[in-house]
Amino acid sequence: MTTDQRTITNPAALHDPAPFGYSHAVSAPGVPVFIGGQYASDATGAPLPGDFATQVDLAFDRLRSALEGVGLGYEHVVRLGTFIVDHDLDKLEILGKALHARFGDRLPAQTLSGVASLALPGMLFEVDAVAVRP
Repeated sequence: MTTDQRTITNPAALHDPAPFGYSHAVSAPGVPVFIGGQYASDATGAPLPGDFATQVDLAFDRLRSALEGVGLGYEHVVRLGTFIVDHDLDKLEILGKALHARFGDRLPAQTLSGVASLALPGMLFEVDAVAVRP
């Protein structure tokens, strides 16, 4: 691309990410759509309290909103990056159930990273995605 043909989309259903230094979704002609990290957040971007399972469900709700903001859905996701604070097998089981509930048997590629902490205190889980327009 010789000129900036990117479209930045920050759906009204999600908080304004600009103060945090990212966009919810970036798309461009002929390339995949990249969805920035989504987490259990309120309308201001502050992390919502909750146990790991609750935060996973809320993060995937935010991911769905970001996808819908660019006219896509879970079925368009080809890759996920997941980040789990203090990862263990119990958390992996929770994540697996959440993924199957949303993607069925057509799971996207995924990289799971166990981390010591995430961007803001209280965050236990974050997910980013790459989707492809049909």
